[in-house]
Amino acid sequence: MGGYSREKFPHWAKVSGECDTRETVLKRDGQDVRTDAQCRPTAGTWHSPYDGATWTKASDVDIDHTVPLGQAWESGAASWTTDHRKEFANDLVRPQLKAVTDNVNQAKGDKAPDEWRPALKADWCAYATDWITVKSYYQLTVTDPEKAALTDMLNYC
Repeated sequence: MGGYSREKFPHWAKVSGECDTRETVLKRDGQDVRTDAQCRPTAGTWHSPYDGATWTKASDVDIDHTVPLGQAWESGAASWTTDHRKEFANDLVRPQLKAVTDNVNQAKGDKAPDEWRPALKADWCAYATDWITVKSYYQLTVTDPEKAALTDMLNYC
């Protein structure tokens, strides 16, 4: 990933008032989420689709980029403008951002589907579909091993 750095993808941009992208996803993906004046979640429940875990502390939840920033870099984002990378990193329209168990997200890192899949096979169809939707919208390339893994996961639809 020559030249890649997370800093080249400005993320957690302000969305509305005091709320940034991370906080917006936590509110969107959680249940009964309450926030303080700075939009930080103070209560709520989050269900992680990747491992089926349920959390009641926002600190136990990460916001996953379905297509990790490093994967985007390798498959076309290296040639994008900083503004376009910021749009990608903060995309609330496509299925690019979701609240998941923090250590699961950290284990995923910048891995593609041929290197990492959600532990729950019940999520494979949604995960593969989301990955394809994001890659297609942003016109990012797909490797042969990545395509084979996605095809396998789509068999669970």
